[in-house]
Amino acid sequence: MLREIHIRNYAVVESLSLEFFPGLNLLSGETGSGKSILVDALGLALGGRASADVIRTGQNRATITAVFKADGKVPWEEWLEEYGIDGGDASEMILRREIQAEGKNRLLVNDQPVTLTAIRSLASYLVDIHGQNEHVALLEREAQMDLLDQFAKSSHLLDEVGRLYRRRRELEQELEELGRNEQDRLRTLDLLQFQVEEIRRAHLEAGEDLRLEEEQRVLANVEKLRAAAAQGFAHLYEEEGSACARLAAVTRSLEDLRRYDASAEPHLESLNAARVSLEGIAAYLRDYLGKLDADPQRLEEIEDRLAQLDRLKRKYGKTAEEILAYGAQVEQQLGRLEHADERRHELTRELEKANAEYRRAAQALSEQRRSAAKVLEKKVRQELEQLGMEKARFEICFLNPTNVAGNSRGIDEIEMRISPNVGEEPRPLERVASGGELSRLMLALKTVAAESPWNGTDGQKAHSGAALGKGWMRTFIFDEVDAGIGGRVAERVGQRLKRLARNAQVLCVTHLPQIACFADHHYYVEKLQRGSRTVTEVRYLAGEKERAAELARMLSGSQITDAVLKHAVAMLRQAAG
Repeated sequence: MLREIHIRNYAVVESLSLEFFPGLNLLSGETGSGKSILVDALGLALGGRASADVIRTGQNRATITAVFKADGKVPWEEWLEEYGIDGGDASEMILRREIQAEGKNRLLVNDQPVTLTAIRSLASYLVDIHGQNEHVALLEREAQMDLLDQFAKSSHLLDEVGRLYRRRRELEQELEELGRNEQDRLRTLDLLQFQVEEIRRAHLEAGEDLRLEEEQRVLANVEKLRAAAAQGFAHLYEEEGSACARLAAVTRSLEDLRRYDASAEPHLESLNAARVSLEGIAAYLRDYLGKLDADPQRLEEIEDRLAQLDRLKRKYGKTAEEILAYGAQVEQQLGRLEHADERRHELTRELEKANAEYRRAAQALSEQRRSAAKVLEKKVRQELEQLGMEKARFEICFLNPTNVAGNSRGIDEIEMRISPNVGEEPRPLERVASGGELSRLMLALKTVAAESPWNGTDGQKAHSGAALGKGWMRTFIFDEVDAGIGGRVAERVGQRLKRLARNAQVLCVTHLPQIACFADHHYYVEKLQRGSRTVTEVRYLAGEKERAAELARMLSGSQITDAVLKHAVAMLRQAAG
C-alpha cells in the first residue's frame, strides 16, 4: 500500500510530506484548496504526463516521491527481475519523479533510473486511480473488456489466447511472404544464391581473420623481432658476463657457503630455480631465432587473403564468425524459397492446426467471460440500487465481432449498457450516463471486482482483487467520486468506500460530509497565504473533536452552530457503529 508521499515545489505545494494508512484515507477542504493536486502529483510519480508548467514559480524543479510498502510477499518481484532493478529492501518500493524547468524529467525506482514504459507497467501493480479521466476511459470498449477480464480472473486464458494468436500470425506472415509474385521470388533467389556461393568459395574458418592478422604482424616485422630476440638471447646466455653466466658464478659461491653454514641451503635452491628459468627463456629465444624467416611470398598471400576477408566483412559481418552465421541464415532462406511449394503446403497444415488451437482457447475464454458477465451484471445492479440508482438496468452485451478471425484478446467484443430510468432501453454508456452516474457505476464496478467471489472455470475461489498476496493491500484512489450526488446516495457511496477499504487501502477526495464521516483517517487540505506566496498544506485530523469540526464546516460552511456540531458528532458515531 501507499505509505508516504513527499512533494516539493509542485504547483502551490512548497513542501509537503504525508503518511497514509490501511483503510479509508479521506481528503477534504475548501473548493480550490488543492485536494486534487495531491492525486495529480501521485499520478506523475506513477508515470503520468509531465510539464514544466507544474513547477512552483521561482523554482527550477519539482520532485514527487511515493513510498509503497508490503509486509510478506510483494507483488512487484517479477517487475524488478524483468527490468533489472536491484530491489534492495524488497518490501519497499520508492518512486521518484523529478521535473526540471528546462523540460527534462527523470523517473527513478529505488534510486535507479527507469523508462516511462517501465514505470507505467509497475503502476498497474500498485494503484487504481479513478478520476474524471478514468470515467471517460470506462466509455472505451477495451477498458470495459479489461474490467470484465479482471472480474472473471481470466488472465491465464488471456495469456494463452495471446500466445496462440501470435503463433498464428507468424505462420500467416510467412505464408504471405511465400505468396509474393514469382518475379520477386526469382530475383531474390538469384541474389541469395550469389551470396551463398561467394561465402562458400571463400572457404572461411572461424577465427581465421584473427590468426592471419597475427601472422601478418610477425612477417611484416621479422627484422625487428630478430634483433630483439638476438639481443635478449645474448644478454641472457651468449655474451661474456651474461645473466646465466653470472648466476652460475653466484651458485658456486653459495655452494661454498653451504659447506660451512646450512642456512644457505634454501637460498641455493631458489637460485638454482632462477637459473633453470632463465636458461629456459634463453632456449626459447634461441629456438625462436631459428624459426624466424622472412617470407615475402607468404606475407603477400596473407595480405591478399585479408583483403578478400575485408570485402566479405563489408557485406556480411564484422568477423569471420558473423560471415559464416550470415551464410548459414541465407542458406536456410534459400532453401525455403527453392522449396516454396513444399513449404507452402506445410505452412497451410500448420496454420490450420494453429487456428484450431486458437479457436478452442478463444472459445473457452469467451465462455468464461459470458458466465462471469452474468454474475457481474447482477452484482453491479445490486450495488447501483444501493447507490440511489434503484431503477437502473445494467447489461454487458456481447457483439458480433467485426473481425471473426479474432485478435490477441480473443473473439469477443463487448459493450456495457445502462438505462438509468424506467421505460428506457439500455444504451451504451457514452450515450446515456452523466458524470455522477459514471462515478457511481465506476465505484460499483470496482467494489464488485474487489470483492468478487467469481470462481472462474477451475472451481477454486479466487483471491480478492484488492489483495495481491499476503501482506499486500492494493491502493484505490477516488477523485470526484461524489460528483452529482448528495444526501442519502452520498451516504451509501461512503458505505461502499468503507466496505472496499476493508481489504484495500482507499484514498478519496470528497466535498460531502456524508462520505467523509466514514473515513478511518481524515486529512484537511487548506490553501494559505505565507508572505506574498500561496501555499497548500495538509493537516491530519486526530480525534473526534477535530473531525467533527471539519464535518460541521462541510455541512454548513463558515457559520458553525452547536446544533451543526452535534449533528457532525452524531454522523461520526453512526458511521463508526
